Amino acid sequence: MGNKIISELKRGILEENPIFTLALGLCPALGVSTSLENGLGMGLATTFVLLAANTIVSLIKNVIPTEIRIPCYIIIIATFVTIVQLVMGAYFPALNERLGIFIPLIVVNCLILGRAEAFASKHGIFSSIIDALVMGAGFTIGLVCISSIRELLGANTLWGIEIIPSFEPMTLFILAPGGFFTIGFIIAGIRAYKLRNKELH
Repeated sequence: MGNKIISELKRGILEENPIFTLALGLCPALGVSTSLENGLGMGLATTFVLLAANTIVSLIKNVIPTEIRIPCYIIIIATFVTIVQLVMGAYFPALNERLGIFIPLIVVNCLILGRAEAFASKHGIFSSIIDALVMGAGFTIGLVCISSIRELLGANTLWGIEIIPSFEPMTLFILAPGGFFTIGFIIAGIRAYKLRNKELH
């Protein structure tokens, strides 16, 4: 059981990481990853919607007509996105304002719709919950990595706290090109590491 959990976590975080391996959910990864707080908030919100959508789709997959399955999935996802937005607006208004349009856009996040179609609609509830948790963890960790690098290099802060007093931040990393560069360098580093390991074995 322990080995199975470790294997699933490894799959979601490393082997099939939604951002760095599958290239899913790149819009929020580029749009909101300007600070660690934003990245963590978006990652947790997406994980909640992914978990809820996978659970419901897995439960009712046999009663949804094949011809209208995608609209049904979108309605299910939109329901939970609305819940997330209302809760975030009530308890975390500043974060809700910073994430802005990217919260409603979770409805069309290709990661969530993709997992509902490719996994939850074909598997049982337990497997679907595990898949949602490991994929959500991989997505959240990916956003945290990108956000940390961008905030540190672009503003010399982490979670709003100054890190290196004499360091002059590079504003480029707070802007959209900085997001592309950061994701590109991380993906290149991961691919180089995998190729090196493959050659060694």
